[in-house]
Amino acid sequence: MTNEKYKGMAGRVAQAIKGGGEGPTVNDDVVRALASLLEETGLTEIEIEENGKRVRVAKHAGVAMAPQNYAAAPQQAAAAPIAAPSPEPVRKKGTLLTSPMVGTVYLSPQPGAAPFVKVGDAVTDGPVCIIEAMKTMNAVAATSKGRIGEIYVRDGQPVEFGEPLMLIE
Repeated sequence: MTNEKYKGMAGRVAQAIKGGGEGPTVNDDVVRALASLLEETGLTEIEIEENGKRVRVAKHAGVAMAPQNYAAAPQQAAAAPIAAPSPEPVRKKGTLLTSPMVGTVYLSPQPGAAPFVKVGDAVTDGPVCIIEAMKTMNAVAATSKGRIGEIYVRDGQPVEFGEPLMLIE
């Protein structure tokens, strides 16, 4: 994100949360701007506060919220059938290698080079990827011996602490 774009967005956010009158007032453009910032940065949530007013925008993948119904619902004559819950996805057995830190994951030692590992490769020790955090490259080694069963991230993807990186079978 360029500095000019950030400054413009920061100004709109500050203007919107200052608002006027009683109670918090936030316009839709600010929420959209913060949501756009989430997408651009790969973050899952942003919270800002100014003059005692707070705006929080978060995205949670795979979570569906039911709409809130504050009015009393009319009684129905017959209960609607409840759908059976879908079965849990089948998980492969193995050791889940998770991110030890927040940063950007790289699957090869340098741009254009062959990846450290591919699905099906045997691993014992040594790096399977690199996570860049605060301009420092941190090698991530396999936590167990086996074969790479799945790779859950793509090269250059931002990751959070504890996020699954690979499955070692």
